[in-house]
Amino acid sequence: MTIPFFKYQGAGNDFILIDQRARTFLTRQDADRVAALCDRRFGIGADGLMLLQEAEGADFEMIYFNADGGVSTLCGNGSRCIAAFARRLGIIDRHCTFLAADGPHEAVIRPETGWVELKMNDVRQIETTDSAVILNTGSPHYVVFVDNLKEMDINASGRSVRYSDRFNREGINVNFAELSDDGLNVATYERGVESETLSCGTGVTAAALARYIRHPDGQPAAVVRISTKGGNLEVRFRPQNGGFTDIWLCGPATFVFEGRIDG
Repeated sequence: MTIPFFKYQGAGNDFILIDQRARTFLTRQDADRVAALCDRRFGIGADGLMLLQEAEGADFEMIYFNADGGVSTLCGNGSRCIAAFARRLGIIDRHCTFLAADGPHEAVIRPETGWVELKMNDVRQIETTDSAVILNTGSPHYVVFVDNLKEMDINASGRSVRYSDRFNREGINVNFAELSDDGLNVATYERGVESETLSCGTGVTAAALARYIRHPDGQPAAVVRISTKGGNLEVRFRPQNGGFTDIWLCGPATFVFEGRIDG
């Protein structure tokens, strides 16, 4: 079977996108096929794969797979990319609502800047320890603040947490955040990819919220600028009763190429 696909990237987080409105090419049971497509040596190569499907009451539904082929939870950068993809397909113009693994979302396209803004779900459950902030921003994240990000082995440090006794079974994304003059520098080890990625949308969102938890400034709203190895992002939010609401992940979503592959 020949599968038409599109390749997008959001701040270095790259994805395969497939339009399934008229025909089903892949299902949730196709883990091996998805992993083969995401393989960087023998396939197209990507951090993940997304299916765009019809959805009642929304512009579309997003089904997200990690690079290992497993159906996963929300992908923030992927969500921004699929919104840009939907605009390319003519499904939407500058605004959309869509369904993801954690429920409904909305996104706003800014064609004048190339950025896409994604509204995240509220965050209420937060755990803090002496060393980390643990929270779920659509996917589970473990945030550690460090002073030497450039010198760290992100893969080794990330694996030590991800495969610890507590997180080994379900997995967790591990983020290392460093305070900067204008925000944060962040590096993320992603479960499902099982490696450092150039950026992670839900991860930088978690890091921005963790920064407020560790360094509250008492303001009714906050904007955190974030630098990753793949590019710059921005997170806006409002603290509310010990949690966070009105959370927006903002950054670039760029078309790379399109093609066809025998899948």
